[in-house]
Order: sequence, then C-alpha cells, then structure tokens
Amino acid sequence: MFLPLALLVAALCLALAGWAGWFVVADRPVVLRQLWGGAVVEGVLVLQGVVLAVVQATGDQDVDGVLLWGYVVTQLVVVPVAAAWAFAERTRWSSVVLLVAVLTVAFLELRLLQIWAA
Repeated sequence: MFLPLALLVAALCLALAGWAGWFVVADRPVVLRQLWGGAVVEGVLVLQGVVLAVVQATGDQDVDGVLLWGYVVTQLVVVPVAAAWAFAERTRWSSVVLLVAVLTVAFLELRLLQIWAA
C-alpha cells in the first residue's frame, strides 16, 4: 500500500474529527464546509482504492483480498452515510455522527496498514 496516501487519509480524518469535535463542544450542528471536508476524505479514499486495486492486480503483495476489500468498501461507505445523516439531523448530534464516522475511518486506515504489512 502507498504509505503517504494512507497517512494523508489518516491526517485528513483526524483534522476533520478535530473540527467536528469542536462543534460538539460548542453545541453546533455540522456546517456545509465540514461536509465538503468529508467529500475530500472520500475522494482520497477512492484514490486509495484505485491504487490498492492496481497494486494487488500486479501481484506485488499477497494479502487476503476479502479482508482487504471489506475494509476498503467499509471505509468508502461510512463517510457518505454519516454525511447524509449529519445533513438530515440539524442538531448537535450531527457533529457527533461526523466525529464518530471520521474517527472510524482513521482506525480502519490503521487496520488496513496492518493487513497490508502482514
């Protein structure tokens, strides 16, 4: 797996988590700019999926494909579902949903690195 891309995903997720956490503390709902931040995270996740597909197709790394792609697909689903939920829920809890979602993606990214290294 391309380590700088994985670190970028984790850094973006943690930055967005900090921003959403600030909104939780301030008792504010998610704003559109945060959802755009989620879209940036999603775009990088799609790019990472393409890179993983190419690397796995070339056979450079022998990993469990079902486990790897289970994590990749889960990451790709979590952010849009959280964004839709946060958009529909216009209370403080929308910020909590976004915070939990991006922290989940950051931890899934760590797990992807572990799977790839095994």
